[in-house]
Amino acid sequence: MFELFLISLAVLALLSVVFEEVTHINKAKTTLFFGCVSWLALFIDASFTNHTPKIIYELNENLLEIATLWLFLMSTMTFVAYLNAKGMIQALVQTLFPQKVSVRMLMWQVAGFALVLSAICDNVTATLVSLGLLTTFDLDKRTRRRMAILIIFAVNSGGVALITGDVTTLMIFLKGHLNMAQLLILTLPAAFSVMILALIFSKGATGVVTTTPAPSRFTHIDIIIGITFLLTIMSTMVLNILYQVPPVLTFLTGLSIMFLIGQFNHSKKEELKILEYIRQVEYDTLLFFLGILLLVGMLKEIGTLDLLAAIYASHHPDISNFVAGVGSAILDNVPLTAALLKAEPVLTTAEWLGLTYSVGVGGSLLVIGSAAGIIAMSKIKELTFVSYLRYFPALLFCYAIGYIMTLWLAHTVYG
Repeated sequence: MFELFLISLAVLALLSVVFEEVTHINKAKTTLFFGCVSWLALFIDASFTNHTPKIIYELNENLLEIATLWLFLMSTMTFVAYLNAKGMIQALVQTLFPQKVSVRMLMWQVAGFALVLSAICDNVTATLVSLGLLTTFDLDKRTRRRMAILIIFAVNSGGVALITGDVTTLMIFLKGHLNMAQLLILTLPAAFSVMILALIFSKGATGVVTTTPAPSRFTHIDIIIGITFLLTIMSTMVLNILYQVPPVLTFLTGLSIMFLIGQFNHSKKEELKILEYIRQVEYDTLLFFLGILLLVGMLKEIGTLDLLAAIYASHHPDISNFVAGVGSAILDNVPLTAALLKAEPVLTTAEWLGLTYSVGVGGSLLVIGSAAGIIAMSKIKELTFVSYLRYFPALLFCYAIGYIMTLWLAHTVYG
């Protein structure tokens, strides 16, 4: 009965996100409220069963995960806020994209850009930079929403083939179930499914959009900071692979270097001191993450994820993997993958590849199913849970196409 009450809190939190447009209550406030109440209930229940030390330990573990994500997001968002304010993202767009382009071609180009970028850096950075591209073009609401959804799907797809691109891929790799050469097979289905979605979204798209040329107003200091950002991304990958350095530590180091550069080269003519760009970080996004992760941590604590792992083991892996991907759109794919790995299923190489693709891309089916979706929802006002849900059939179709192609390739190569 108590577990049912806690699950109902998670359902209410989900409904508060779905009906945000009706209630006009910020989703960050409601998810944070239900997340906190769920843990308060856990502590009260634990006091009657003498399990309080266990709940304290689990909460601390959950808060450590949240704090790590918060600091990582804050570091990345501060870099992006600075580069955007200085017009460097717009300068990148003018370099990579033509000043005048058809809507259809722009969709293909943005999809390819997000796909490649997410393969070489984390999903959060790839999402922020890719969404920054949209702000430089004069797009109508419908087109901007479609492109944002395309970016979410492309970002989640691009990371599945490399351990630097997706946490769940890294988790499966570290357990020794797949090696890098085997993971590279996922590049083809990931890219193919993204291109199919771009084709669907671009169907009927007409017109030409332009980006307004921006003067090169950034200084040599801005260029140095831009280079620092790129070096931080590359260092994050290298240090994590070679020495298992957590990405958040590398990014905080890069952020501290950015602040030091600003301290010694700050001009009085600059509107904002570099340290103050932290104020431009959208904390609604961070609070929403906090509420969601508190709820997921609660579901993990009451054994809901373990129950899902048991259900997974009771069906054929090819079917279970597909369903697990759909489930990762509701529950965070990291604890879901952790629960599945903990269950130690006996899978072939082809089946492990299917699981890697599904949990990496499946979160794209709902806007709250991935970090990319949550960030996009906070950045693009036209993108809400309900408006995203309208594209569920197209997203499910492309996800299924990518998954089927993964199985075909994997079974062809590895039997």
